[in-house]
Amino acid sequence: MDEKTAELRDIFVETTGSDTVTERQAESPGSLTGRDEAAVGERVRELVAAMRERYGFSTDLDDATYARIARGRFELDDDAAIAAALAAADEAVRVGDESAGGDAPGPVDLDPDTVRDARFDLHLVREADREVEDAPFEYADLKSLTAEGRSIVECAEELDADPDAVAKYARVARVDLTSTRANDRFRDEFRDLLTDADIEGSHAETAREDGLKEATEDIETDVSL
Repeated sequence: MDEKTAELRDIFVETTGSDTVTERQAESPGSLTGRDEAAVGERVRELVAAMRERYGFSTDLDDATYARIARGRFELDDDAAIAAALAAADEAVRVGDESAGGDAPGPVDLDPDTVRDARFDLHLVREADREVEDAPFEYADLKSLTAEGRSIVECAEELDADPDAVAKYARVARVDLTSTRANDRFRDEFRDLLTDADIEGSHAETAREDGLKEATEDIETDVSL
């Protein structure tokens, strides 16, 4: 156990009151382990498959394409850029395929709306999705009403807004609420896997968040640290 891992272990124990972690915690390519592109790609596809089984997806795209869209979410500015990168089989949407010994992924022709649908299936909402434009309500208010189980019509009446505008942002709210009910675990692991966030300046905060989050999840197998 190196010095950094030992420090993170101490923070975990202090935060959670536990000196054990699950196998998933010990082996996950997250904040405590090194990165291997093939392993990252495999884990991203595992997450996609788990989400497909748990929630069902709104498109007929395969898991590999969903994984590439997840990568594009963190590499590119918007869904049009992701669609263009998929059409060009650009490196910005590759997820460990070649590192795993496979062929370079071929082009995929999608429109930005389909990319957005897939991105929402993966709980990968952008802040821009929550920015309400040309409508007389705040996203937080609509999200609260949606959490109460209000229909689009009821929300529109409560907010004195056009139902079409409400429907657009209510969809985002539903994704956010679904992600929250899962402790944002899928969104956060995609982020951890597919970005190069520097652990040096934020390892304490990350460990506390990870520890608290994992402490609330089902523990199946204990592995002593």
